[in-house]
Amino acid sequence: MNLALFDFDGTITTREMYVDFVRHAIGPKRFALGRVRLAPHYLAYRMRLLSGSSIRAKIVAIGFTGMSETEARNAGESFAQTVLPQVLRPVAMERIAWHKERGDRVVVVSGGLETYLEHWCRTHEVDLLGSRLAVRDGRLTGLYDGEQCVGPEKVRRVRERYPESDYDCIYAYGDTHEDLAMLEMAQHQTYRWQSA
Repeated sequence: MNLALFDFDGTITTREMYVDFVRHAIGPKRFALGRVRLAPHYLAYRMRLLSGSSIRAKIVAIGFTGMSETEARNAGESFAQTVLPQVLRPVAMERIAWHKERGDRVVVVSGGLETYLEHWCRTHEVDLLGSRLAVRDGRLTGLYDGEQCVGPEKVRRVRERYPESDYDCIYAYGDTHEDLAMLEMAQHQTYRWQSA
């Protein structure tokens, strides 16, 4: 059996979906207020003074602190059902189907939030390794539960759950520098839908 590892945002979808999900989950008023609070951090990010992981952590803190776990889960399910189908890349969906037909294990390995990805992955019958939001007493804390699933953390999680020795061959698909470490562990590498 082979292992097929897919980044989600920008690889399976036509664009990054992180901010779209935040807007969907917290509503327009809270989103607008959050943009004001986030503005100096976003400027630092655009000036390359703040990493992608850092800006995502700020977004989570501003957008999700105090939201009920149930509300977040419901928002994730509705986002997966109503928004994600509109932004899927046909080439990605064809490739996932190809791997499944061959009997390969297909895993979405994403820095995106499991809050919405778990619903999409369950619908499409693929495994998931993603970024999780921390919960205390039924409410989101505004922090991540563990590390964001990006860069070397993608490789660590894959190796922990899917030891390379269990598979004949590894395929990996990605579109940003945060996917490069995962691509390096594969015999067949596809970057931005070009063979690497």
